[in-house]
Amino acid sequence: MYNHQDQLNILEDNIEKVIVGKRKVIELALITLLCRGHILLEDVPGLGKTMLARSIANSLALRFKRVQFTPDLLPSDITGVSIFNQRSGEFEFKPGPIFTNILLADEINRATPRTQSSLLESMGEHQVTADGSTYKLPPVFIVIATQNPIELQGTYPLPEAQLDRFFMRISMGYPAPGEEVRVMQMQIKEHPIKSVSSVVTEADLKAMQEAVTEMYIDISIMEYIVKIIDATRSHPDLLLGASPRGSLSLMRASQAMALMRNLEYVVPSLIKEVAVPVLAHRIMVRPQSRLRGVTESAVVNEVLASVPVPVTK
Repeated sequence: MYNHQDQLNILEDNIEKVIVGKRKVIELALITLLCRGHILLEDVPGLGKTMLARSIANSLALRFKRVQFTPDLLPSDITGVSIFNQRSGEFEFKPGPIFTNILLADEINRATPRTQSSLLESMGEHQVTADGSTYKLPPVFIVIATQNPIELQGTYPLPEAQLDRFFMRISMGYPAPGEEVRVMQMQIKEHPIKSVSSVVTEADLKAMQEAVTEMYIDISIMEYIVKIIDATRSHPDLLLGASPRGSLSLMRASQAMALMRNLEYVVPSLIKEVAVPVLAHRIMVRPQSRLRGVTESAVVNEVLASVPVPVTK
């Protein structure tokens, strides 16, 4: 009988059959999944963002759908639409692609703000409201959105409220030369995604998600998290600090990482490991500071260095 850590190791190994040399990225993606969160993948095209989403879905036997976000995409194209049934004389709701387990929102910043906002309710409350009726989404539901950080023409920046809904912002990064050669070798005949099958059941995933909420976190660690969040709110280079959702996300992410590391409780070092992907997209650097080269990640690291680490027994 496998324990949760064994299952997570098997899951990571299975995904790494496709996503080569990106163990940390896989780990962060699985932490988000364990915390019932959503991922914003910010990177240039061709680095495997779609394959990461598909690999997770295949490894868990979850339903996967992809929506290419474009300027002419309508909210109903995502959530669904009511169609009049001439036989019954009533309107029937036809669910959109959002009714799945893993939704890949590709190039989300190419869609208009109105279409982007159609995801807000589903990401926050796991439901969709259409034509006055509310429809529940599947118990396991995760949005993996991608955006190109260097292409600005024809894009609509995600508003702060939308960014705050994402549990983590992750960058895939270019592979090392040796890893890139391995990727080429693996795809000589066919793509390895075809050989990725389910290794963990949906029931196992739900059990692990419950285990995350039961992971012990001391009050001193909670106070440490709050001090980090509060420091972002008074930082001179920031126009906007992290919200209370940032505190909750940082706590939950550290609990999930403790589960993955097979620890009995959360330790301060785990907070530091997940702080940048959890918090960097939730803060806003002042324009004058950005001109000096200040970035969100740099501010988070500066805050981590300035806040005293609690001593745990």
